[in-house]
Amino acid sequence: MIREKRLLLFVPLASALGAATSCVPNDSENHKPLNIIYIMSDDHSVQTISSYDNRFINTPNIDRIVSEGVKFTNSFVANSISGPSRACMLTGKFSHKNSMLTNLTRFDSTQVTFPKILQENGYQTAIFGKWHLKSEPSGFDRWEILVGQGQYFDPIFITPQGRVTHKGYSTDVVTDLSLEWLENERDRDKPFCLIIHHKAPHRNWMPNTTDIDLFEDVTFPLPHNFFDEYEGRPAAAAQEMSIAKDEMDYAFDLKLNDPDIQTRLKENLTFALRRLDSTQRKEWNRVYDSVLVDFKSRNLSGRELAEWKYQRYMKDYLKCIKSLDDNIGRVLDYLKKNNMLENTIIVYTSDQGFYMGEHGWFDKRFMYEESFRTPLVIRLPKEYKQFRKRGDINQFVQNIDYAPTILELAGAPIPEEMQGESFVPLLKGKNPKEWRTSLYYQYFEYPAEHAVRRHYGVRTHRYKLIRFYGHDINNWELYDLDKDPAEMNNIYNKPEYSKVQSELHAELKKLMIKYEDFEEEDKKIYLGL
Repeated sequence: MIREKRLLLFVPLASALGAATSCVPNDSENHKPLNIIYIMSDDHSVQTISSYDNRFINTPNIDRIVSEGVKFTNSFVANSISGPSRACMLTGKFSHKNSMLTNLTRFDSTQVTFPKILQENGYQTAIFGKWHLKSEPSGFDRWEILVGQGQYFDPIFITPQGRVTHKGYSTDVVTDLSLEWLENERDRDKPFCLIIHHKAPHRNWMPNTTDIDLFEDVTFPLPHNFFDEYEGRPAAAAQEMSIAKDEMDYAFDLKLNDPDIQTRLKENLTFALRRLDSTQRKEWNRVYDSVLVDFKSRNLSGRELAEWKYQRYMKDYLKCIKSLDDNIGRVLDYLKKNNMLENTIIVYTSDQGFYMGEHGWFDKRFMYEESFRTPLVIRLPKEYKQFRKRGDINQFVQNIDYAPTILELAGAPIPEEMQGESFVPLLKGKNPKEWRTSLYYQYFEYPAEHAVRRHYGVRTHRYKLIRFYGHDINNWELYDLDKDPAEMNNIYNKPEYSKVQSELHAELKKLMIKYEDFEEEDKKIYLGL
C-alpha cells in the first residue's frame, strides 16, 4: 500500500495503484500537467561540463539548460557505480533497501519505482538506452534498452519483442528513438515521462567518427595530484584503476590496434571495431593509425608514458562528450520547435561522477569527491511562476531524491518507503531549515574490477569521514575539505581534529540508523548492535 509521504505541490492524481485521472496543478494559471524528460549519461564528470568547470570543453546545450533553469552545485550519488546508482534513482532508496548492491546483482523489478507510480497516475512512460539492471524494465509503456553496457556503434537493443540492432552511433540512436516516440508514438492527450539513458561517455570512450578529429591538437593540463603516492590511504593505494598502469588498457582504452600489442582487453577492441562500417572504419584508421605510429616512435616510459596515456584518454572521453551535448541540443530544439518547452521539466544528470586523472585515475566507485559528485541541471517551464527560473542551488541533494521530486512535480503520491527527499522546495527558491546537512554513502562491489574496497561514510559541508572495511582492510579516513579539497591528507586520529572526528562518528551512526543500514555484521559491530 502506497501512502502519501508529504504534502504535494499539485493536487494528487489518484492513489498510486488506483485508477488514473488527469493531473491538475494548484496554480490556477496552468491547466496542463507537466511533462518530464529525464536525460542521464553514464560516467559524465562534473569537471567536463563548462557551466561547472570550463577547463576542458564547452558544452553549450547542457549549459543552455542551466541558463534557462537551475544548476545544483552540491549534487551527489548514494553508490558510485552504474547499476546500483540507477536502482537508487528509480526507487528513491539506498542500495541496501532496494537490494541492488553491485553490478552483479539483478534488480528486483517488482518493487515500487517512480515510473510505475507515474504510469498508474495517468502518465505515459518510456525509456530508451542504457538500463544495466539485468531484469526487464517495468512501469514503462514503451522501452528499448541496450544489452548490458551497450556498444558505441550499431548497438543491440532488447525490446519486448526481442533483440534488434540499430545502425549508427549509440548516442545518436538513443536520441533518434526518443524523438521518434515523442513525434509519432505517444498519446498527445496524456502527459509523459520520457527517460533518455545514454551509454556515453562510458569506457572505452569510442567517439563518433564525425567527431574523431576533435582535440587532437590540444594538450590538457595534468591534475596536480596525478602522481599521487597515496600516503596514509591504503585503500586508495590498493585500487586498480590507474592510468599509468596496465589497468588502462593499451588496446581497448587507448585504441592501439597492433598485432605486437597484446593486452587483457585486446579482444574487446576487436569486437567493437567489427561494428563499424567501411566508411567509419576508414575514418577510424586514419586517426588511430597515426596515433599508433606516434606512440611507437616515442618509445615512452615512466612518467612520460603515463602523461601520454592521460592525454589520449582525455581526447577520446571529450569527443564522446561533444556528441552527447550535441544530442541534448537535438532534444531541446525539438521541444522548442513543437512548443513543448513551457510544459516540460528537463533534467540532465549522470549516474555518477568520474576521475579525469585526479589521483592518477579513471573510473569511479570511491567516496572521494570526483566520483561522489554528479552533475544535475534542471530546466523549469517559465509559465510555472512558483518555480525559480535560474541560478545555482547549493543545498545537498542526492540521487535518492530524484524519485520523490519527480513524483511531487507530477502531483503523484510519494511512498513512505522512499528514503530520498523531494527537492521541489529548493526549485521554488526556498531554504528549508530542516534540509539535510550531511550525506550518507555506501559502496559494496569488492572483490571486483578495479579492486576498490567496500566502504561507507558521511560528508558534511566541510568534513568527510570514510570507513573502508572487509577481510583485508579496516581503515578510517577523515578529510577537511576546506583545507584539503583534493583529499590528499588523511587526518584521522590527528589530535587537533578529535572533536570533529567524534562529531562525525555520531553523525554517521545517526544516518545509518535513519536509513536502517545495519544488516551487515561489520555495521552491527560499529553501531554496537
